[in-house]
Parts: sequence; C-alpha cells; structure tokens
Amino acid sequence: MTLGNAYYPKGELDAAIADYTKAIELDPNFAEAYGHRGNAYDVKGEFDKAIVDYTKAIELAPNFAVFYYDRALAYHYQGEFDTAIADYNKAIQLDPNYAEAYYNRGSAYAEKGEYDKAIADFGKVIELDPTYVGAYYIRGRTYAYIAEYDEAIADFTKAIELDPNYADPYLIRGSAYAEKGEYDKAIVDLEKFIDLSDDPSLIQIAEELLEKLRG
Repeated sequence: MTLGNAYYPKGELDAAIADYTKAIELDPNFAEAYGHRGNAYDVKGEFDKAIVDYTKAIELAPNFAVFYYDRALAYHYQGEFDTAIADYNKAIQLDPNYAEAYYNRGSAYAEKGEYDKAIADFGKVIELDPTYVGAYYIRGRTYAYIAEYDEAIADFTKAIELDPNYADPYLIRGSAYAEKGEYDKAIVDLEKFIDLSDDPSLIQIAEELLEKLRG
C-alpha cells in the first residue's frame, strides 16, 4: 500500500487504486486499504464505489471516526444530506472534537434549510478551533442568508482579521452593509474584494453592486 500512498498525493489515482486493490487482495481485512481506495474513488467523483469501500472499512473497523466522516462526505457530494448527517453524527459520537465533521454537518444542515442547526455546528467548530477562518465565513454567510446582518458582519470581520487577503468575506460583508444602508462601508468592502479576487463572475457581481450604490 506504500506505493498507493505515494501515487495518491500526486493525483495518480488509477495507479493508487490498483495498489490499494492489490493490498486488499493480499489482506481482505485491511480496513485502511479500503478507506484509502475509497478516498481515491471519491476524488475521481466515483462516489458509489467510494461508499462501498468506506462501508467495508466501517464493517472491519467500526470505531474509526474517519471512515464515517469520509462516507458522509461522499453522500454529501451526491446531495444525500440526511444520510450524510447520520454519518457525521457517528463520526462526532466517536470523536467529539472532530471539527471537520461539525463543519460539514453544518453545511449539510444549511443545504436542508435547517439554519439554526447549521449555525450551532459552525459555532462548535469555532469553539474547537478559534482560528478556523472558514467557519467564521460560512457562519457569516448563513447569518446573512437569514438576514441577521449584524451577526454576519461580525463573523466576516473576524474572518478578515484572521486572513486579511481572504477575498470572499469582503464581498458578503459589503452586501450585508448595503442591506443595512451603510453604503460607504459597503463600497470600501466591495472595492477591496475586487482588488483581491481572481473570480471573474464574482467580480462582476461586486462591480454591478458598486454601480448601484454609487448611482
């Protein structure tokens, strides 16, 4: 399996899968090999195959939180949010400090429109890791979506404090300021976003909003 672990980070996924498969043939009870092969299938977008492998890994090693987490992600990517949440729950049960499991469970709740649960999960991520920039950003987006603009602005401000070159919080914070009628602050944020971003579609959105604010 050493070769598979060498191929995988280089993006040589088919070669990695072949090596993990060989490891499984040599030891059909090698849970880690199923897990790694599942990861390779996952990256290839072959989620059904990934789920089969993660399920086998769980059967062989039912107390490994990471296998539930990885299977949850595969279900999540396919839009099977309830099934994903069930696996995130199990991962968290096995490892109550699993920040990524809370983060992605929160994302699944948000996809389902269960915003209070999503916000609670993002808050737990921040409790576990107060420097987790993405958790402030995604919680801020969730607050903005439900029009709780002051809370959203506070989270975006924290994300920017932690990473001043992270473009996206400036865009959504600018939009939140605009919703609150604080147009000067909105303009400053949108201009900053345009300076930092390399996403043409989002830059266009920012430019259109700037034009309205200045008009």
